[in-house]
Amino acid sequence: MRVKADKLKEDIHKLLKTSKGSVVEKMTLLDALQHLGIDHLFQEQINTVIDEIHKSEFNSDCLYEVALHFRLLREHGCWVSPDIFNQFQGKDGSFNMDTITSEPRGLLCLYNAAYLAIHGEPELDNAICFARQHLESMRGSLKYPLSEQVKRNLEIPLPRTLNRIDAPYYIAEYKHDQACNPSVLELAKLDFNLLQCLHQRELKAFCRWGNDLYEDVGLSYSRNRIVECYFWSYTVHYEQHYGHARLILAKLFALSSLLDDTFDMHATLEEGRKLNEAIQIWDDSAITLLPEYLKRYYVKLMKTFSEFENELKQDRKYRIVHCRKAFQTLCKHYQQESEWFHSSHIPSFEDHVKCSVISAGTPSLVIGSLVGMGDEATDEAFKWALGYPDIVKACGEVTRFMDDLAAFKHGKNKLDVASSLESYINQHHVTSEVAIAVLEIFVEEAWKTTNRARFDDRRALLPFVNRVANLTKSMTMLFRDKGDLYTFSRGNKDRIQRHFIDPLQL
Repeated sequence: MRVKADKLKEDIHKLLKTSKGSVVEKMTLLDALQHLGIDHLFQEQINTVIDEIHKSEFNSDCLYEVALHFRLLREHGCWVSPDIFNQFQGKDGSFNMDTITSEPRGLLCLYNAAYLAIHGEPELDNAICFARQHLESMRGSLKYPLSEQVKRNLEIPLPRTLNRIDAPYYIAEYKHDQACNPSVLELAKLDFNLLQCLHQRELKAFCRWGNDLYEDVGLSYSRNRIVECYFWSYTVHYEQHYGHARLILAKLFALSSLLDDTFDMHATLEEGRKLNEAIQIWDDSAITLLPEYLKRYYVKLMKTFSEFENELKQDRKYRIVHCRKAFQTLCKHYQQESEWFHSSHIPSFEDHVKCSVISAGTPSLVIGSLVGMGDEATDEAFKWALGYPDIVKACGEVTRFMDDLAAFKHGKNKLDVASSLESYINQHHVTSEVAIAVLEIFVEEAWKTTNRARFDDRRALLPFVNRVANLTKSMTMLFRDKGDLYTFSRGNKDRIQRHFIDPLQL
């Protein structure tokens, strides 16, 4: 399989390097590589082709082609004005129904492209509403595979979908595409299965580590979600060369989950204070501060971070200091929420968000996601992440608000502080329906912040922007339809089986 895959990669490398096709042909190939989850094999060549497309003159009156051009360039950090869609609109700014609604493939492409909007682009918000309305009305008349793609994207738009997660669907559908390249399709299947073999070995070892973790710490009240922790990490780093980063991040997910459950489900106020104090001290001597049932967790935490440090090359060991500080910050914010809960205090919405966006966990895990990466994770990248840039804040906001919307629907843990939604209701004296609508708007605004981060002048940071975006995208899967597929994890069973158990038929 590896020999065959290497030969196909070589062929497609040549195709990308020597392609003299039109801009549309190049875009179609790049789009296929992304949909099929094999763009990671050709990143350097793809970047070159994107630059060529961006510099090339592009004129088309085909909605599909224009929307694809807009989406691909924005995804890769190249600015394109929404004015590109003016030709499909009347003088009043409304879309021309007769010409657009007869082209469902173009309508779907417009719908997905518009989800790359940034702040101050109401025309793209209008495009989403327009496209969604007409796609929903025509769903019953669409043929496979377009019907399935519309169904999936109406649930989770393409720019908020993880390519690796959707790859099995597109691999099954690609052979029906008029532009299907058999070599590309075969490589997608081989690469998926080869990576799955790697992930299976990693998951087996990680489950052993996780079983030992839960046995060692003995915190019976905590959710045992070892497979889910690996799966979550996998959504951020699935590529072969990120195995070390993937496993460190998965372990951080597990350790953070145990800490979260301790504050949310079991610890008294005084026990939480002692745990936070010990973690801020971060020394074996602090174990004497802790109640008996938390000592083994603390020992395991210290040991795991020491193992992280020992696994790193000498010139990368400094990364553990940043990772530790991020974990300490997370614990400090868990403790703040515990103080609010035990004093029956409902903070203002602004104070709540300031704390709970950090306690959502993802901002600290962004730091953790860099620890096991290679030389590309430079000092600049760590300083950028530690500076809490807008995209990291937006990741925390999406996590917090989607989590709180799910908790409102399904109920909270017994020691959970009032949610951001409840703080909003309490402060503004509105109904839950109004507060839900406000939080959903905040989620959309955070996505626009995520989109805007791709246009940062420092192009060297784009790979890290995309990693943070992956973590944010995973929230759409974790909290789909206001569910909580971490706590109620059976909802992810089919997806986990598809990615870690069942190979694709070659």
